[in-house]
Amino acid sequence: MSDIFNKLLILRTPGIGPVKYADLIRKFGSAQAAAETLNNISAIRDVVLREMETAQKNNIYYISDEDEEYPCALKEVKNHPPVITVRGNIKTLQKPVVSIVGTRHATAAGIRIASELGKAFAESGYAVASGMAIGTDSAAHIGALQSDGDSQTIAVVAGGVDYIWPLENESLYWKIVERGVVISEMPVGFVPVATNFVQRNRWVAGICEKLILGEADLKSGSMTTVRFGIDYGRDIYAIPSHPLDSRALGPNSLIQSGVAKLCMGAEDFFKNEKNVSDRKKNLEKNEKEISLLDALGTIPVSESVLAQIVKKSISEIKSNLVVLELQGLVKKVDGGYIRI
Repeated sequence: MSDIFNKLLILRTPGIGPVKYADLIRKFGSAQAAAETLNNISAIRDVVLREMETAQKNNIYYISDEDEEYPCALKEVKNHPPVITVRGNIKTLQKPVVSIVGTRHATAAGIRIASELGKAFAESGYAVASGMAIGTDSAAHIGALQSDGDSQTIAVVAGGVDYIWPLENESLYWKIVERGVVISEMPVGFVPVATNFVQRNRWVAGICEKLILGEADLKSGSMTTVRFGIDYGRDIYAIPSHPLDSRALGPNSLIQSGVAKLCMGAEDFFKNEKNVSDRKKNLEKNEKEISLLDALGTIPVSESVLAQIVKKSISEIKSNLVVLELQGLVKKVDGGYIRI
């Protein structure tokens, strides 16, 4: 613990990040020797002592990159966080990790596949990492938590591990703490600013061996995460979507350029008979609905035109559209129906 204390003295000093920290350690040989050279050391000491006291009261732990519990993939990243704070089950960090990211404004279909992937990976021994944002991130976490056991998911957050954001995810946060882990490089109690979310995205990419992108605009934070993943040599996958939807531009462009491999679902990674059988059953069960979804996009299509496209009667079309509307997959607007 004294070693962690000295490392925190350095890292909590204004103007010192991972790069300067590493320079100081190389120059002085140890965290203790480097800490002793700091200016205003007494004030920093008080700050660190208060933080560590708060951490202890809230069952928050510190892991340095010299500890065996530190995530292996993250340690390989240049200028990684020398110390991370952890809340939850530390054993989660020892599993192979897949990161699943995408837009906060995901469609119902995007939410569904992110959740299915999260569950499939968790059931296959992976920890599913994401940023705990609403939309795709939450779906990946929730899907992982639907699997049995513990240590299924990792939430990489931009603020302190005790700072819950967004507030809508408070319930999810506590489930992750109970059955997974929340991690951050920031001090306990820290309230994040915009630049911290970019760093969070960096570690979401750094902690995994596989990175899967769902729906995402070209200029989204999720695409930033992918760029980090490419730099780190991660295996990149992307889930395709309708080309007229701006949320498809990110993944579709990656697939088109060959940067990302095509991801159509869990069977791309786990080709066991159960997964294939379950997917076939789901396809058969929803065959009519899926054919309608394929015919819909962002431009309204009338019931009569839909009936001609899928070669069904208008009465059949209407009943299927009701089901899809209740599922939140389509919406009735002027001129017909659109896919959400």
